[in-house]
Amino acid sequence: MSLSSTQSSESTSRRRKTSEQAQASYNHGEIHDGPQDTQQPDGTHTCTLSPHHALCPAPTCVSRHVCEDSWEEIQSKRTIRAENEVEANKVVNNYRFGFRKWKSHVTARPFEDRSDVVKELYSELNVIKPHSGPGQFITCGNLVYVLLFGWWVSLVYFLVGILMFISIIGVPYGKLCWKLCCYFLWPFGNTIHEIEHTLRRCCEEAPECECSVETVEDSLPVMPERPPRTPYWHRLSTYIWLLLGYPPLAVVHSLVCFVSWILVFTIPVSKMNAQTLTVILRLPPEDVLLSSSSHRKHQGYETRALLCCYHAANWYYYKYTVDGINVFAVNLLPLVIVALIIGYVDRENLYVSSDVKFATAISSIIPLSYYIGMGIASIAAQSNFAVGAVVNATFGSITELTFYITALLRGHRAANPCLQEVVKAALTGTLLGCILFIPGICMIIGGLKHSEQRFNSRSAGVSSSLLFISVGGVFAPTLFSKAYGNLVCDACTNATGGNSTNNVSGPFVCHNCHYDLKNGTLFRDHIQPLVYTVSALLPAAYIIGLIFTLKTHSHIYNIHVGEGQETSHHGMVVHWSRWRSLLILIVATVLMSACADLATEHIQPILNQPNISQYFIGVTVLAMVPEIPEIVNGIQFALQNNISLSLEVGSCIAVQVCMLQIPVLVLFNAFCDVGFVLLFSDQHMWASIFSVILVNYIFMDGKSDYFQGTALVVVYLILLALYYFAPSPSGC
Repeated sequence: MSLSSTQSSESTSRRRKTSEQAQASYNHGEIHDGPQDTQQPDGTHTCTLSPHHALCPAPTCVSRHVCEDSWEEIQSKRTIRAENEVEANKVVNNYRFGFRKWKSHVTARPFEDRSDVVKELYSELNVIKPHSGPGQFITCGNLVYVLLFGWWVSLVYFLVGILMFISIIGVPYGKLCWKLCCYFLWPFGNTIHEIEHTLRRCCEEAPECECSVETVEDSLPVMPERPPRTPYWHRLSTYIWLLLGYPPLAVVHSLVCFVSWILVFTIPVSKMNAQTLTVILRLPPEDVLLSSSSHRKHQGYETRALLCCYHAANWYYYKYTVDGINVFAVNLLPLVIVALIIGYVDRENLYVSSDVKFATAISSIIPLSYYIGMGIASIAAQSNFAVGAVVNATFGSITELTFYITALLRGHRAANPCLQEVVKAALTGTLLGCILFIPGICMIIGGLKHSEQRFNSRSAGVSSSLLFISVGGVFAPTLFSKAYGNLVCDACTNATGGNSTNNVSGPFVCHNCHYDLKNGTLFRDHIQPLVYTVSALLPAAYIIGLIFTLKTHSHIYNIHVGEGQETSHHGMVVHWSRWRSLLILIVATVLMSACADLATEHIQPILNQPNISQYFIGVTVLAMVPEIPEIVNGIQFALQNNISLSLEVGSCIAVQVCMLQIPVLVLFNAFCDVGFVLLFSDQHMWASIFSVILVNYIFMDGKSDYFQGTALVVVYLILLALYYFAPSPSGC
């Protein structure tokens, strides 16, 4: 009896310890799917739930088979722990059907809770750090700095120093320039100090000050301050410096600051040049002290570290954000201004070609899509469920709809039917990319890091069912037209080369064959009513899917906020408020419309390329460029072992394309006839149907690895090859 009690106590203690370790290792707001199966010394297996599954103490499975059998029950249990209530709402929204999946934080994370790597990214370059010696600064990034910036910045300082010496009055600044000449050639490990106005006394209250006296007795008298000197703005040398020396250095530092910021990974160089331009070059030359890594003491007055850089590059700067926006999106935002200027100012293409204008306009959609996604996530996280659902339904597809409607309007005004085919190709390309490419690339990247990943097959089944419904509805008019339409050909010749009217016998070769829908009553009385019926049923099915997954059967997702969740807003800093998010959404939508107008205006030279099919341009560039932020989100989820959200990213967009975007286009065409007919080519139809069947087969077992992802990507590339070699639409 005693032995049994002891074993039971040890087992309970072991389970409690496992649960505590799981809670301690949980990353804020992130959910990693799947239990972890570990082997014990006695050969048995223990199934430990991830922290988000820890609604109760982690169960122990006697074998791997039991772990897999209980997976269907385990995978639906998730507990969310985040820094605050708004962040928790954002993570919960990620698991809701019809809501945009967003990885970035919508609130400012507490700096003390960040990792050391992230703290290093946001730290100021005025902290002196211990190091082993100058040898540790010889890195690839520092050497690249010397080749890209260091040598010519140093040369400019040398020339400006000569200019200051020639002016005689500016000799103090000339000496400073020559000191900075050596500094900027190799700044790593060296420090620039500002000499204070009081004599140095060792004090623990000012750790940034460096003491030149080893020991100081408390009985020593207070040292006098520095002798009086001419005020900074009362010196003639100051104005000589501001007129002759400071302007060229300001141009140089601004250029280096801009280029190093655009390169992202060299942001420390940008910070170093900004600090020099705004602070150091505006100080009196006698207040600037340079010290090497081996000599840091200044005999006399107290000093304050202004600049000390140790590394010119950091590969983790891809995580850097500005007001919640990733630095890459921030750097691409000026493309919007450039696209608008060159597009609307140079109407006659005198200075910039149409190819460049199109590339700039289509690239500017990327940062605008990111800002729209951030705005949607911010509003939904700070609002109730109804407001979040409305915002996601309206603005969630605004990027694509803006481009499609603009292209249809321009094609209708120019009587160019090719743009209508391009829109259909872009719709199909978005569908194929979200069904095949986004899940595939996420499976590959996530599988390479985590070997095998698991996801909620029940929730994936809901999305798959909606995909079947939506694809069947979208292509139903196409199948109907092919079943009852009349095939008409422009020209037919027999095998001997004679005209079909002269010889009615023998085999014929026909060109430009198509189904005649405009002539007769088939389209008006049968196909068009079918299109309107399908366009009404698809949004209804979307709404039913929302009710099913979010109300009546919400247990499929079973998302809970942990008991220890902080729900107060005390100390919480939201990046974007609701009104600010709404304003950004409106502005971004207007800019998106302008960029889409420019892209469709200058797309014709791209479509006229003889070696590239117009189908291929629509399926790739026009379809996938607006989805780049979603691809990045999916990859980030996969890297954090949250493959469920990675798969939902693509499925959510694909369902919205069929159930919201296409019905909106049909409705728009009903009120403003732009010639959009919901009839697709055979290639569009069969490629989409095959992709949906393949994805449903892949998703059946609830597991993913890089091999399955490779299969999806390879199929996607094969379909792209078909579009690349396919002939352009008739009449284009």
